[in-house]
Amino acid sequence: MRDYRLRRFAALATILGALAVAPASAQTTLVVGKAAPNADPIIPVNIGEQLGIFKKHGLDLKIVDFTGGSRMTQAMAAGALDIGDGAGTEMALVAKGAPMMAICEAVGPIPFIGIGVPWDSPIKTIDQLKGKRIGYSSAGSLTDWLTKELARKQGWPQDAIQGVGIGNGANSIIAAFRDHLIDADVAVTSLFLAMEENKTGRLLFPVSQYEGRLAAGTLYASNHIIETNPEAVRAFVAGWVETVNYIRSHKAEAVKMQAAITGFSEAVMSRDYDLTIDMFTKACEFDAESLQTLQRSFVDLGLLPSAPDMSKLYTEKFLPK
Repeated sequence: MRDYRLRRFAALATILGALAVAPASAQTTLVVGKAAPNADPIIPVNIGEQLGIFKKHGLDLKIVDFTGGSRMTQAMAAGALDIGDGAGTEMALVAKGAPMMAICEAVGPIPFIGIGVPWDSPIKTIDQLKGKRIGYSSAGSLTDWLTKELARKQGWPQDAIQGVGIGNGANSIIAAFRDHLIDADVAVTSLFLAMEENKTGRLLFPVSQYEGRLAAGTLYASNHIIETNPEAVRAFVAGWVETVNYIRSHKAEAVKMQAAITGFSEAVMSRDYDLTIDMFTKACEFDAESLQTLQRSFVDLGLLPSAPDMSKLYTEKFLPK
């Protein structure tokens, strides 16, 4: 009888012990900052949250939208964010001392940015852009660099293209097209596809036609969350990979959710999906070409005085095994 009671007590202690650790498996809250509200490489975080995928990995996400990677990084530096969802260009800010680390190359190439022209433009090919005025968002921006890259990749002198900073809003681009201030513009591919619906502009081609991989979508974790809760970082990356796999295999559902997030029609997002779905990496691994291109772009854009040691700006220790 005494042995039975002891065994029963031991079993009860085991159950109580299991219950006592239950809070460790409860939802961990992560504050996630997005460098843009509706950019294609960034919105999987919204989709994964809506589908409950991150919750399945024990995470409750609080998502905050920003208007640029620099502002997202400022919030990270202020201790307001755990995770940053942006682009590889923010790795230059890591080199400058931003308290975060790149943890996932989510997107390698950049088909979600394209070159568009007015609807009635005679321009049909990349060669016809030589000597033209091409709009970009602002000096020192990624779109500014992509404009310069077009000339470099085509073997043209830099003055073969006249870059014009006009902002990145749809109204600004449409007005610049209408007033013949520019002959073409570098902006979000889906925007030009949407312009085709009302015949104000059209997509000429995605910039991936001339530009290779550059870690166009990159995830970051704050140094604080890496130090205090590395398992939460690992869970976030796992949730991201699962979300991307869902998007890749569920076009109709993904398009519907993307349309709701971006405000573009499902017809536009369906075309955009076909152009961009292959850009996502399968396991978040950083690509040598992406790192080399970023390293050069940091100097080209004047973000850094010299090429940094890229190995110090990212880690792959949180990737799924």
